[in-house]
Amino acid sequence: MKFRLRQLEAFQAVARSGSMTRAAKTLGVSQPAVSRLLSDFSQAVSVDLFTRSEGVLVPTSEARYLLSEVNRVLDSLKHLEDLNRDLSERTAGHLRIACLPGFATMHLPHLLADFLDQRPGVRLTLEPDRPERILDWIISHQYDCGLTDEFASHPAVETTDVPIRTVCVVPRNSDLAERDVITPTDLRDRKLIHTRRDSPFFKRLTRAFSEYGVEMNSWVEVRQFATACIMVNKGHGVTIVSALDAEAFRHQDVEIRPFEPAVEHRLTVLRPMSGNRSLLALDFLDMFMDSLAPFRVGSPSSRY
Repeated sequence: MKFRLRQLEAFQAVARSGSMTRAAKTLGVSQPAVSRLLSDFSQAVSVDLFTRSEGVLVPTSEARYLLSEVNRVLDSLKHLEDLNRDLSERTAGHLRIACLPGFATMHLPHLLADFLDQRPGVRLTLEPDRPERILDWIISHQYDCGLTDEFASHPAVETTDVPIRTVCVVPRNSDLAERDVITPTDLRDRKLIHTRRDSPFFKRLTRAFSEYGVEMNSWVEVRQFATACIMVNKGHGVTIVSALDAEAFRHQDVEIRPFEPAVEHRLTVLRPMSGNRSLLALDFLDMFMDSLAPFRVGSPSSRY
């Protein structure tokens, strides 16, 4: 049994309209063309398709049985066409992002809400975890992209580093809130909440204090900048964090000031080096990079 898609469309159009002429108009072809398509389809299925009753073409009982299947096939093809269009326009699909826990709770939810508003057919998986786990996921192609702290290169991963400005977050009622810029000298003997000691950012911060001849008064060590900001918001200690993380606390009970000397915090975007590249991931990363503009080192649009 061999038949063409155009034959199915002609059969459906005639069954719905009851007329060769109206079916031809619907399909945008001539009436003889519809007649030939029906004749060829009838021969292919070895079934008489229509009888004429009062000038109207009426499907035979066998044709009505065929029609239900033809409708299903054509509906499926239409759905496939729609899906293909959505995928090519990036309005459908599945976007998988792995990130640090701080991203999942602070910066990404608002950004992803805007991203999905423009793409109602897209499904999203957002998985927060440790940098080591994120790297494993990207290498094994389980996720389309990863957002993590600065990261040593890996041959299976494409990386993009983004330098982010550093700020000092202090309680609103602190005397430090009166300063326009805060330096290590200003933080002498202040209880400092800081990121883990083995992080590259902490090492750069330590060098900055050493250059000013100030010993860092380490008080609380945390893994996430957000944790440090929450503690400062409660009136405990001070912290030096990325401007991106501090932004979520800008309207809370803290003051945010530039920190000098400049100690950048580096974010790294990870993508698989090989394999299929997700167009959705590319669109998302463009949007993500744009969202970092106010916080990047040297950005004229920086708030701090």
